[in-house]
Amino acid sequence: MDKVLMKGNEAVAEAAIRAGLNFYAGYPITPQNEIPEYLSKRLPAVGGVFIQAESEIAAINMIYGASACGARVMTSSSSPGLSLKQEALSYMASAELPAVIVNMMRGGPGLGNISGSQADYFQAVKGGGHGDYRFLVYAPFSVQELWDYTILAFEKADEWRNPVMILGDGIIAQMMEPIVPQVPQLKTFDKSSWALTGAKDRPSRFIRTLLMAEGELEKHNWKLQEKYAKWKEKEARYETYFIDDAEIVIVSFGSAARIALSAIRKLRQEGLKVGLLRAITLYPFPETPLRELAQEIDRFVVVEFNAGQMVEDVRLAVNGMAEVHLYGRPGGCIVTPEEVYEALSKYCFAEKVIVKV
Repeated sequence: MDKVLMKGNEAVAEAAIRAGLNFYAGYPITPQNEIPEYLSKRLPAVGGVFIQAESEIAAINMIYGASACGARVMTSSSSPGLSLKQEALSYMASAELPAVIVNMMRGGPGLGNISGSQADYFQAVKGGGHGDYRFLVYAPFSVQELWDYTILAFEKADEWRNPVMILGDGIIAQMMEPIVPQVPQLKTFDKSSWALTGAKDRPSRFIRTLLMAEGELEKHNWKLQEKYAKWKEKEARYETYFIDDAEIVIVSFGSAARIALSAIRKLRQEGLKVGLLRAITLYPFPETPLRELAQEIDRFVVVEFNAGQMVEDVRLAVNGMAEVHLYGRPGGCIVTPEEVYEALSKYCFAEKVIVKV
């Protein structure tokens, strides 16, 4: 198949259509605006429904309703827009409704700026709303992966009956790269046992998250936790580079991993044995491979574009078996490979971490 030059946001939008998206609701916010712009033209042309809602809160509740009726649904936003959606996202996780949620992160807190950031990690992987719930969270680091993981997100949302998040940022959203727009054989998921499609030929049913009977909510929560535990067994994804002989391992995700990899290649040309573990799923976090590496490696450096968030999960995974340090950049700025190279080379040569936060 021939390659096609696409912008990150447009790759997400077209991949969603190829994956069977038939209902989208959203509200404009930079740097994800090309997603609704693209879908506003393309989705109705293939028989789907596009709605620019009056607010982020309205958009996510439209998604809630459409998913409850069995549609394949998606919404997208950037950082503060996702904050406004959190209440309904918690409801959807409780109701076990499939949906794809895209967050192209921007700098924060507050309105911040429109540049790339990774400061929504906690919000995405710890449950940004109320209650004990989780999402599957994918962190692509190329336009090709935005395409691939958007399609996979729809499949996993239906498979697990759960919202799935694509966590990108302003860098990956706006970059353009050639991709191979392949679409795998899509699965067919039977939603007839739960979707609200009208009760003409069956008993009526309803979807609810208010569970007031004695012990009912706890029973439901244990059911959800069993599902999340299965994710840890089956859904954790990661990729390693130059690990076989590494003496220091960099841990990163998304655009930070891409930039760190460029710096690592340069360090290896200078004879430094540096490797990279890139987390592809942020939840479930790839804690097992990190724990195994910590039995051989005594130093890890986490590179992330925030003040230090994923570093906490790395420390939990390593569990005191190795040093874990941070190179963090929280300014909502575009960090260059040269800056990461300088920080890591000082650390490697001096055998001490250069923490920049």
